[in-house]
Amino acid sequence: MLQTERETLGQEIIALAKKYNNKRSGLIPILQTIQENYHHISEFAMQEIAHLLDIHPVEIYGVVTFYSFLRLKKTGRFVIRLCKTISCDMAGKANVARQLENELGIAFGETTQDGHFTLEYVNCLGLCDQGPALLMNDIAFTKVTPEKVHEIIKGARRAFGAYAQEEKTYV
Repeated sequence: MLQTERETLGQEIIALAKKYNNKRSGLIPILQTIQENYHHISEFAMQEIAHLLDIHPVEIYGVVTFYSFLRLKKTGRFVIRLCKTISCDMAGKANVARQLENELGIAFGETTQDGHFTLEYVNCLGLCDQGPALLMNDIAFTKVTPEKVHEIIKGARRAFGAYAQEEKTYV
């Protein structure tokens, strides 16, 4: 991490800690915001948060590693989580998984080289009656078929293109 990135992240953490009155109760929202903005929680971020909230760094590490939606390793802009329950298995999850891997050119647990997509399995999305189900960032997709996978990925790529164009406009 470059020094300017560290400084920017440090300033963001200071502002977040202040927003939550430097209290332990702000830990999860702070971690969620850092995760959203940086696609992972770095060791530097954990150290800074620990210092500002007066929490031992190992406690923060424990929280980050406990919750499956928080990551130590950088993920893609779009994290696709496919439910792996037996009900989704019975509804055709294997075909959906194969199509996701083919469409993105990666296996589950990997991120595309361009950093746009990460594939993960998740134990349950709570959508057992509508499987196979997947979650892309905060958007749930139900009754997913291999054909729908193509449309979902195409929509994400379109959204990313619009985001990238927007970013170029302001830079």
